[in-house]
Amino acid sequence: MKKSILIFLSLVLYISQGFAQENTSSVFRINFLNPGVEYEMPVFNQSAVLFNVGVGYCESYPNLTIYASGWLYSICPFVDVQYRNYYNLEKRLNKQKNISYNSGNFWGVRMLTRGKAFDGNFDRISNIDFALNPIWGLQRSYGKINLLFDVGIAYYFDGKGNDGVSPTFEFGIGYNFDIKK
Repeated sequence: MKKSILIFLSLVLYISQGFAQENTSSVFRINFLNPGVEYEMPVFNQSAVLFNVGVGYCESYPNLTIYASGWLYSICPFVDVQYRNYYNLEKRLNKQKNISYNSGNFWGVRMLTRGKAFDGNFDRISNIDFALNPIWGLQRSYGKINLLFDVGIAYYFDGKGNDGVSPTFEFGIGYNFDIKK
């Protein structure tokens, strides 16, 4: 499984370099709410692939959690890979609005992998789980500060055959770095 994912990601990186267009840009970002390091790279016209690695708050997925009650929290490592299609960049440009650091609305697909928790008040059935989901969101940059909000419905599963469906949302605050060309 790990080898297949690595081959897939390598193929996406290789192919995307030939198709990248002007509207989206490469962005290196550090996120604060769920601490992580993120790289967003243009692929097709108005599309990007995002790679985010970090450690942060991980929600409990009902069918992957050993019984617990109350407010549940867990701090664990994660890898978040997304394909984003920014559908309103031209419209924003025509209205003389900012599109720097890929400021725009998007729809996309996310693959999230979470590892063994460092801390938390519930136990997961497996130390590693996965989620695949469509997302819709918006991203805005004000100077170097990045704000992100997205929502979706995730299909989640672990390696032991447990799975389920859950609504998801993400809110992020980050800092954009310029990439020299």
